[in-house]
Amino acid sequence: MLVPPSKTSLNEMIIASNFLNRKENNMSCSRLFSFLVLTLFFASAVLAQPMIDRSQTRVQTTLKTGWKQLGVIQQKSVPEVDSSPWSIGCETLCRDYIDWNLYKEYVAPLGIKLIRLQGGWAKTEQEKGVLNFKWLDDIIDDALARGLAVWLETDYGNPIYEGGGGRDLAAGFPTSEVALAAWDKWVEAAATRYKGKVKIWAMWNEPDINSKHTPTDIAAFNIRTAEIIKRIIPDARIGALSLARNNPKFLEDCLKPIAEKGKLDLFEWVIYHGYSPNPDKSYASVTGQQEVLARIAPKLKLWQGENGCPSEMATRFAMSNIPWSELTQCKWDTRRMLGDRGHGVDISSVFTICDFDHTGREINRKGLLKINDKTSLAKVKMAYYAVQNVVSVFDGTLKLQKDYSCKIEGAKDVTWFAYRNPKGQDILVFWDGNDQPRDDNTTFPVTITVENGGFKDPVWADTITGRIHEIPDDLKTIESGKMTLKNIPVYDAPVFITDRNVVLP
Repeated sequence: MLVPPSKTSLNEMIIASNFLNRKENNMSCSRLFSFLVLTLFFASAVLAQPMIDRSQTRVQTTLKTGWKQLGVIQQKSVPEVDSSPWSIGCETLCRDYIDWNLYKEYVAPLGIKLIRLQGGWAKTEQEKGVLNFKWLDDIIDDALARGLAVWLETDYGNPIYEGGGGRDLAAGFPTSEVALAAWDKWVEAAATRYKGKVKIWAMWNEPDINSKHTPTDIAAFNIRTAEIIKRIIPDARIGALSLARNNPKFLEDCLKPIAEKGKLDLFEWVIYHGYSPNPDKSYASVTGQQEVLARIAPKLKLWQGENGCPSEMATRFAMSNIPWSELTQCKWDTRRMLGDRGHGVDISSVFTICDFDHTGREINRKGLLKINDKTSLAKVKMAYYAVQNVVSVFDGTLKLQKDYSCKIEGAKDVTWFAYRNPKGQDILVFWDGNDQPRDDNTTFPVTITVENGGFKDPVWADTITGRIHEIPDDLKTIESGKMTLKNIPVYDAPVFITDRNVVLP
């Protein structure tokens, strides 16, 4: 159930105040002090509890099927997820745009094990030659204690050095000999410090949005940084490039210099971002990038390292000046996640766990949690639960069925992917991906035909609300080894069909 901490703590303080104001109260000063300490302790404990709604009606929309509801998707937290292809963003802590302590209680319950952190050279070295990692130690140690794994991004520059680059987005690489030497020392110190704690690393974030950085520059800086990490942590797993764009030609231009120097083996992944108002329109370029990797670096896998959607209109940042809502954010995030998974992207990252206040710009509203300001949370957004629904069902044990025999016929083309769990049970997920997400829940009917019998006891589930519905018997037929399901509702958010015992106890 939702816990209203501010109201509870206020009531406790009122009780304490009443005790102070009662003239007839003969309580000794020591007893009164003890009471106040206990009251404050209780209030702090309540405030620390996350505002997570665990009820079956935690997400309500206007979506209607007219079918009997059987239950909702069971939420899974990190300890309940064996393996996962997902990552969640915990960025900008290095620039104090948000505080880890504000949202840390919400990360593990989401069910995503791998979190993205940024290393923050400028925050670590505020005085030349003095490296203070305590701020990052506290975050990494706390994350590991919660069962999370960390991928650490090596960025940005440090303006205390002449030619040291900038400390924010679009910052330039360090260029002077002194600054480059200091960069090397910081990377070496970070790798040494977190050896045994952080095995997954990534390169400088979005170097391509700085127009001064050529593909050759980006490749050289990647090699320089990765070689230091590999020297200290030989089994480190490193994501290359961290490009802002989703562009096959630019990827090729960056990879060729790395290949020519024989340095591809430094890396396990190539990381790209690339925002699009309709997430489904990104996959021609994703396929193009995969083709580039097949030609130039066949051992490298593709990793979508940063993508998310605002929950309201923004005037800055990616996908601004579009009237987003909490509902369209849900649809966008879930379509991006399942589109990535269906197109063979090795890891798909959700940007981001929490809104953050980008000083000098505005609050970035792509978080799954809404903030009032840097110091307080306002609410848990619908997207938190929608992402949790996806994570709880589409975990790392599922295998994509590329040759699945399925036909979906209706008024529009429908995006679909099929998976099989270790028990041999199938999950068919589908949605209308023709346009960017709409702020309504209009459905249209389709006929689904699956060969080899399909499902034994199929149910229909919605990733946004998590609701699981019974499919009426008169809509199901089996003939000549084919299962046909008629008048199945589809809309512009992912829904799926699977056997009842896959998602219900």
